Amino acid sequence: MAKPLPLTDADGEVRELTADDFKSAVAFSELPESLQEVLQGRGKQKAPTKISTTVRFDADVIATFRATGRGWQSRMNDVLKDWLKEHSRV
Repeated sequence: MAKPLPLTDADGEVRELTADDFKSAVAFSELPESLQEVLQGRGKQKAPTKISTTVRFDADVIATFRATGRGWQSRMNDVLKDWLKEHSRV
């Protein structure tokens, strides 16, 4: 088998995967334990502070927040919290 192509280019962009890439893929559980630990990241939250939900927003609202870059969902959450402070009925 020929040496596989790198998955990323010099700029760090991931190339389109081929059928050969998928054929040579291995399950996460088959990777060495040391590599699994590195790839797992920080792990599960011990005490989750947020609730996962599904909400529908207008496309322009999402586009505007996404355009602000990484962390846009947290910024959206902060904006909603500020709105609640100003409009609280308590």
